[in-house]
Amino acid sequence: MHVRFSTAIGLPVVDEDGVEELGRIAHILIHPDTGKVEGFFVKVKRWYVRSEMLFLAAEDIQRWGMRVTVRNHEALSPLDERIRLQALLEERRPVLSQRIVTERGQKLGRCADVQFETEFFMLEWLWPKKFGRWQRPLPLALVVEIRKDSIIVRDPTASAPEKVATEKAPMLNVPEVA
Repeated sequence: MHVRFSTAIGLPVVDEDGVEELGRIAHILIHPDTGKVEGFFVKVKRWYVRSEMLFLAAEDIQRWGMRVTVRNHEALSPLDERIRLQALLEERRPVLSQRIVTERGQKLGRCADVQFETEFFMLEWLWPKKFGRWQRPLPLALVVEIRKDSIIVRDPTASAPEKVATEKAPMLNVPEVA
């Protein structure tokens, strides 16, 4: 299934029986070098404290639909228990809310949303917004690098003239008139 993250915010996370709601999807963690969705931050309400943010690794998700199903409550844990992800968090190279700029320096807006697929949890598209308006989505294949301050993408229009130049129709053999 192909999902835009903005539609996943607030989805309930339930146990395998579907009886107990464990929390709701609040944010996403994307690996900036691979485009893999590492997991989601889940807002969990507790009766003795206001709320708590726990982490749900993508590999712990059993089914994704109108709700996210996990085997049991142990799939949710504090992020500091995920040692492998600590280095990723320290780099501070987010995808969402990041400026998107072409290699030539053209500003395309900020990454306001992402689309991923739920089989392998890989990023597919970036959805920029500029001056409050949605811009043309960018496939992940255009991303050159994700830095601390911006996402660098290949110029989406740079390859179009090259393609046109190589795909010109062959010249017709017209006899010269003397």
